[in-house]
Amino acid sequence: MILPEPVQNLVNAFSRLPGIGPKTASRLTFYLLRSQDDLTQALAEALTQLKSSTAYCPVCFNITVAGRSACEICENAERDPGLLCVVEEPMDVLALERTDAFRGRYHVLHGALSPIEGIGPDKLRIRELVDRVRAGGVREIILATNPSMEGDYTAAYLRQQLLPLGVHLTRLARGLPVGGDLEYADQNTLLRALAGRQEMT
Repeated sequence: MILPEPVQNLVNAFSRLPGIGPKTASRLTFYLLRSQDDLTQALAEALTQLKSSTAYCPVCFNITVAGRSACEICENAERDPGLLCVVEEPMDVLALERTDAFRGRYHVLHGALSPIEGIGPDKLRIRELVDRVRAGGVREIILATNPSMEGDYTAAYLRQQLLPLGVHLTRLARGLPVGGDLEYADQNTLLRALAGRQEMT
């Protein structure tokens, strides 16, 4: 079946999203074709604002509203600036915030080291993390990278970079499943992992 170009374009766009194959992309497209106009309009506006109205926090590199000097967490005076949790992705911040147990601040790397995929230290926010620690005021860093080969490699690299700066380093306890992502862990698992974080040796 040959689809009209606008329909095929939307199917192609949906297909580029992670976890969405051609069948799901077609179902979503035809659902939107049958839906009320206000749904497609709201979706179009939300997608436009996603890029135009968001930015990365210049302090921690989490997602925030465009034009802010820092995100809400970095600006919150009740958060402990001396306790820094390093995560791979902004979704990991959301997962940890759902526990309502961590009262420090964050640093988002935007990925993990992976030599096979060509992701080296220069492609992550590692230099900014080191500069942030050098500036002073950070007493403990929790390395909360995912419990995967890439996450462990990233944590080991960060340990090598940060130990000479005299900061106390800990790693989330292994209450998290190996090969899993923080965003999919339940609250109790994350609470146990935070409470049982261990020294990096």
